[in-house]
Amino acid sequence: MLKALGLIPFWLRTVIAFAAGVVVALIWGEAALPVLNPIGDTFVRAIKMLVVPLVFFTIAASVARLGQGEDAAGGGRAVRLGLYTIMWFMITSVIAVSIGLAIGWYFQPGAGLSGLPLANVTPKVIPPPVDVITGIVPSNIFKSFAEGQVLSVVFFAILVGAAIGALGNKSRELGVIVEQGSQVMFRLTRWIIQLTPIGVFGLIGSVVASYGLDALKPLVPYIGLVYLGCFVLLLGVYPALLKLHGLRVVGFYKSIFTAQQTAFFTCSSIGTLPVSLQAAIENLKLQKGYAGFALPLGANMKADGCGAIYPAISAVFIANYFGIDLTVQHYILIALASVLGSLATAGVPGVATVMLTVTLSTAGLPLEGIALLAAIDRILDMIRTATNVTSQLLCATLVSRENGLIESESPLLARTK
Repeated sequence: MLKALGLIPFWLRTVIAFAAGVVVALIWGEAALPVLNPIGDTFVRAIKMLVVPLVFFTIAASVARLGQGEDAAGGGRAVRLGLYTIMWFMITSVIAVSIGLAIGWYFQPGAGLSGLPLANVTPKVIPPPVDVITGIVPSNIFKSFAEGQVLSVVFFAILVGAAIGALGNKSRELGVIVEQGSQVMFRLTRWIIQLTPIGVFGLIGSVVASYGLDALKPLVPYIGLVYLGCFVLLLGVYPALLKLHGLRVVGFYKSIFTAQQTAFFTCSSIGTLPVSLQAAIENLKLQKGYAGFALPLGANMKADGCGAIYPAISAVFIANYFGIDLTVQHYILIALASVLGSLATAGVPGVATVMLTVTLSTAGLPLEGIALLAAIDRILDMIRTATNVTSQLLCATLVSRENGLIESESPLLARTK
């Protein structure tokens, strides 16, 4: 039986599981939730279990290698790569929010709609940017590990790796242990990825069983526009950027497909990080040291789906629903809040709701509108997160291309005869 399953391509197994989850949910409805919920939740927990140790070992090992001379460029180059990465975060965010606003302006979602129920939504506490920045430095690293504070773990891992590299031969054994820890975590990641079809069955089944199809009908046009915006990025903008850098589009998307699937069904950029790192290092063949830095950073600071497309279209929807005419000033404020807000809310749970709160507050639009969209948030979050993860991998790929950090056997590069 297991041997026969192994002959079915991974993507096809996932599609079959997706269809099976939908069918089970439609047949049994909410009665299936006691079975479907534990399956999906266990898969998500297994993925998240890997995040903190994988980030720590990968970054510490990468920085240690830099300090021990594997990359003679040293710290100056690391700073330059960091600036390049953030620059591409900003460029692609500007493009994404422009697309979101253009779609909202042209289609005017929410116009003429009325009578939608307002769900109970707990307001998100948005910390000041200074608190976010100072919070990166952990006062108790063990607490950061236990609570999954990824940015704090990244900071500590950089310090540990730098210290191992600076000590040279005195810390050789510890450097080997950290490197081996990185390899162990990648092996565990490969094992858990194989469970994706089972997790997909439970996750998609839970969504359909919980909400049904009738409840979605009034908001289908709005849902379609959010998906449209994300697809314009995924199928138009990102391929164009890859082409402009002389990279193979098919090679990129084939290499990251598993990460996109995981993001779509888990709705967590942080939870997808183990799979994203594997795709970047083992499939795209990006330099391990840079990928181990850029992707954890992107998982916290780069969100074209949650931080650009979604708040832009949603702000127009909410304004139309409440009969507010948007001016040029509104559109400018929405764009600024969407582009800059994601950097200021790095690492804050529920980033999509936080970003929408920031955007509505900045533009002076009613925050009650958030409650209109609460019932369909999971459905939106699937495409938002898949777009987030794709954008994170894209930016890392573009920076790698510009700095010669892609291995010659990468599927991104054209083969020469």
